[in-house]
Amino acid sequence: MSDNSTLSRATSPWLIFTVGSFIVAASMMAGGIFFMDASFAAKGFYAMAALMLVHTSITITKTLRDSEESERLDNRLERAKMEKILREAGAGDVS
Repeated sequence: MSDNSTLSRATSPWLIFTVGSFIVAASMMAGGIFFMDASFAAKGFYAMAALMLVHTSITITKTLRDSEESERLDNRLERAKMEKILREAGAGDVS
């Protein structure tokens, strides 16, 4: 069975870029909240909302990735079953 699907690994420059982008974005958000002209309660609300947004972004990304990997595995299993059935059917015709 030939498998054309490969697991893509992030390269080191891409990893550095994504981590750096996250740090810059988080710093800008924290600075914006800190220097905002608002009450402490409003700043706390925005800080909690920002943390929740980061958390849910990570969670949905992981969920979508896991779903895609599961779909790929299911397809590979189905393909292997079909190839086995075809091999068995082909072997029966030859005899």
